[in-house]
Amino acid sequence: MGLVVLSGGVAGPVLLMFGLTTTPAASAALLLNLEGLATMVIAWLAFRENVDRRLLLGAATILAGALLLSWQGGSGFGGFGFGALLIAGACLAWGIDNNLTRKVSGADPVQIAMVKGLAAGAVNLTLALVSGAHLPSGALLAGAGIVGFLGYGVSLVLFVLALRFLGTARTGAYFSTAPFIGAVLAVLMFGEAVSWQLVAAAVLMAVGLYLHLVERHEHEHIHEPLEHEHPHVHDEHHQHAHGAGELPGEPHTHRHRHKRLAHRHAHFPDLHHRHDHAH
Repeated sequence: MGLVVLSGGVAGPVLLMFGLTTTPAASAALLLNLEGLATMVIAWLAFRENVDRRLLLGAATILAGALLLSWQGGSGFGGFGFGALLIAGACLAWGIDNNLTRKVSGADPVQIAMVKGLAAGAVNLTLALVSGAHLPSGALLAGAGIVGFLGYGVSLVLFVLALRFLGTARTGAYFSTAPFIGAVLAVLMFGEAVSWQLVAAAVLMAVGLYLHLVERHEHEHIHEPLEHEHPHVHDEHHQHAHGAGELPGEPHTHRHRHKRLAHRHAHFPDLHHRHDHAH
């Protein structure tokens, strides 16, 4: 958990803040979409998570939509320099964080968010005060608290649950829709104009999500013996007995052991299907 906090909660935000000081906003927005790509590449290469051509194509179209939505016009990539490298480093740190968080995604997601938030927040607040920053007014603190609760707390809990059920590569790819969702909210809440970029990005992202949703990954696979604890129901992967007089409702949580099991069915790289695939 310590490395998770350092990479995603400390290194990522610090690199982003320094990068934003020398990088135009449009360029920074474009670069931030590298997080989804970094997450998928690390999951594919380092953790051997299955990523087939359909998923890669879907991720590419989602990323293309996010990049198109972030593009603000102009020629070339003016402004890209050391600050851009720092932002790319932040995305890499978050990609590492996402893949490491996958390892503990079976634990309580609220507890994970609390630990990461408290540890990372304390470190970053200390760094800010040491560098000469001052606490803002009470109203700004309250506003920042609400944004943090939704954008970091609730968001992280949902992200951990997605890691548990979808795996890292797919969760990272879906996460790349964030710029599109933000643009839709801007149109609905602030009346911003519907541009050709928004429409084109919507089409690209819809194609990418469709390719992900219709994906069917099925092959003969083996579940090695495993003992762990997480919320579950008694499906084909959870066939165990309970103590005398113990009739828990479903879903329920307790430590349980999985016997070795070999079978074939469609599956995601979820908590119980994290086997290697040959490249």
